[in-house]
Amino acid sequence: MENPISRREMLARSAGMLAATALPYPLFAASPDESRLKAWGAALRSIGMNRRALPLGPRAIRVGELAIGTPYEPYTLEAYIKAGGDPKGLEPLIVSLTRFDCVTLVESCLAVARASDDGRRPTWQKFSREVERMRYRGGKRGGYASRLHYFSEWISDGEKRGLVKNLGQELGGVNDTRPLRFMTEHRSSYPALADDQVYAKIGEMEKSLDGNPRWVIATDRIVEIQDKIQTGDVLAFATAIPGIDVTHAAFAYRGNDGVLRVLHAPLSGGAVEITRTTLPEYVARIRRSTGILVARPLSA
Repeated sequence: MENPISRREMLARSAGMLAATALPYPLFAASPDESRLKAWGAALRSIGMNRRALPLGPRAIRVGELAIGTPYEPYTLEAYIKAGGDPKGLEPLIVSLTRFDCVTLVESCLAVARASDDGRRPTWQKFSREVERMRYRGGKRGGYASRLHYFSEWISDGEKRGLVKNLGQELGGVNDTRPLRFMTEHRSSYPALADDQVYAKIGEMEKSLDGNPRWVIATDRIVEIQDKIQTGDVLAFATAIPGIDVTHAAFAYRGNDGVLRVLHAPLSGGAVEITRTTLPEYVARIRRSTGILVARPLSA
């Protein structure tokens, strides 16, 4: 009988397996994920949902409808670090269609829709590349610090590259000028920040965002402007918690009844869903909520 491997060696092997997904895209998809990509792409094609017929937002919403019931799973993007991976090295591109947190749901629905544009059959590599260019600053994946950790920067960086249009200012949003320091002020909550170099880079990133506008539409004003929000617009829920911009991300959703709701992957409930409450009602119930950021996805 072979000697059992040590826990350290086991973690190192796990990290190596995860790191392999970074070269340069996941080399394979687990069967359920790949099957979903094919099925969801076929669903979009079957009803003529392409960029000539519909904007990106409604197409992403159709993907979101197909994802309803998919389990919520947090911290999947941090798994390689917990397994012993190096946050200074090239970050593995973690993608999935069978588990989501709030941000990966938004990214995945948009990526499936973009990968299925113009009647093409989406490939796992194309889908992965679409996720990558949304998730990382400038669309260039590097180490842990290259990821867009603050969702307001996810919006502003995406706007610079034509991926989204920030609607906050035109909808009457007020600029939230509070400095973002949550990650460095809560270092122990982020395993990657145990590395001093990564910690320093995250601190530099936070300071670089000091002049980055964050247009927040106040909670009590959402009713006034809700008719200007379209199905498929990306929503980020702003918070009064010091040092952080938003606590949740989702899609605006209008069904056949025309009522504005939220399609999201919530921690409470544990699966992708459409809220029963309206968007204004949903935001009003969030503890320490200050309002929403709104961005419209573009077919870039």
